[in-house]
Amino acid sequence: MTDTARRPTEDPTDAPDRNRWRALGVCLAVGFMTLLDVSIVNVALPSIEGSLRAGSSQVQWIVAGYALAFGLVLVPAGRIGDLYSRRAMFVAGLAGFVLTSAAAGLVQSATALAVVRLAQGITAGLVNPQVLAIIQQLFTGAERGRAFGAFGTTIGLSTAVGPLLGGAILAVFGEEEGWRGVFLVNVPIGLVLLPLAWRWLPRPERGAPRARLHLDVVGLVLLGAATVLGMLPFVLTTGQGDSPARWLLLVPGALLLVAFVLWERREGRHGREPVVDGELVRTPSFSVGALVGIAYFAGFTGIFLVVTLYLQSGLGFAPWQAGLVQTPFAVLSGLFAQIGGRQVSRRGRGVVVVGLVVVAVGLAAADLVAASVQGTAGAIGLSACLAVAGAGSGLVISPNQTLALADVPPRVAGVAGGVLQTGQRVGSAVGVAAATAIFFSTVAGAGLSGQARQAGAREVPAAVQEVFGQALSHGLRVSLGLVLLALVLAVVDQRRRVGHQHGAHDASVAKHRVQ
Repeated sequence: MTDTARRPTEDPTDAPDRNRWRALGVCLAVGFMTLLDVSIVNVALPSIEGSLRAGSSQVQWIVAGYALAFGLVLVPAGRIGDLYSRRAMFVAGLAGFVLTSAAAGLVQSATALAVVRLAQGITAGLVNPQVLAIIQQLFTGAERGRAFGAFGTTIGLSTAVGPLLGGAILAVFGEEEGWRGVFLVNVPIGLVLLPLAWRWLPRPERGAPRARLHLDVVGLVLLGAATVLGMLPFVLTTGQGDSPARWLLLVPGALLLVAFVLWERREGRHGREPVVDGELVRTPSFSVGALVGIAYFAGFTGIFLVVTLYLQSGLGFAPWQAGLVQTPFAVLSGLFAQIGGRQVSRRGRGVVVVGLVVVAVGLAAADLVAASVQGTAGAIGLSACLAVAGAGSGLVISPNQTLALADVPPRVAGVAGGVLQTGQRVGSAVGVAAATAIFFSTVAGAGLSGQARQAGAREVPAAVQEVFGQALSHGLRVSLGLVLLALVLAVVDQRRRVGHQHGAHDASVAKHRVQ
């Protein structure tokens, strides 16, 4: 990338060593809270519907609004953090997240909750790009791999633990008002973390020459609008009576994305810094890592919703029981993320390839169990298969992020992290929509569309269990296909890297022979 005047941002060499692990701890805790809110609300939806008399469209926006707003601001927040101060953006986002969590827990109407969830998603989107950028800034070499390993653990835990934690909160505080605790639990934790973030996160560099800062507002608006229109049809997909007209939003979304690319090129030709540096996109390690992340998040995020639907609606499990079945995924993902973080500096893309193979094996086994074994035995078998997939997932997420950001300079780490996470949010929306649409269409095809909501009774007929097992099997196949796509991309990248290493070696040998 072309060198530019030094920004008044944090310099990686100035960060005191004694604070970097403390700063990482704060980043991971806040990242866990914001990512947890993507999944934890799902188990509280019946409680919200009953307490606030929420309609189906309001429930959709309570869930989708957060994800949509989250994805909307990731790249702009990363860019602003790079230009000004990641610490200030992080603290502002955290303060906003605490306030909106309190508001969400105290609202008295479903419409108000949907609006607050939009605001909460924006504040979460302000924080998360700074997490990746701060890791990139404070850590180098093998330490960076371990730090990303810890972040990978956070992602895995936040995704898989959501149903269990949400179910536990509902069990403690009751079905009627327990959903409020799902939001209010963030408040005391956030208040503890706020002063720690202000104290330990790296401060802007003092005394640096200040270059004229350029924030590409037009580019940010184009990208934001394209992101919203691209995600909206997917986040509003429930598989139950959805309007096909929603897919028309993809057309203006694609046109705006093209307009964004053309505008960014224009900015570059005029010597101004675009939102996303063109050389960043042309960096193979970054672009391939982003594509692997999109495909993998599309595959693995959809797993948890269809598994939860199967366990609660198909087997009659309570929310906390459904969460317990998925806990082995989170535990193994966390353990193997640490291993992956340590190994990636030595084994490179091979770690990700192995992880994706293991995930694929776990999902294929889960497919077989779902289609053939029901009841408690089926749930136990499913949990074991998810444990295998979780072990593989730990070898995918953090090593892939480490490799994707390996050649990215710290000065643009925020926008790079924003691009990666936007891709992950888009991938998640696509994967969840595809898996749930297949799930519900299978249930509806068996004439159980009405029973799908009533099947949470204590005794579920065997015929209903079998239909829901088939629906889960079909949903898991969608996820498996997306994971296999990520595997193909990772293998291609691994071969490219090996070829590059061999080419460099041959060039070195030839040079020595000439000498």
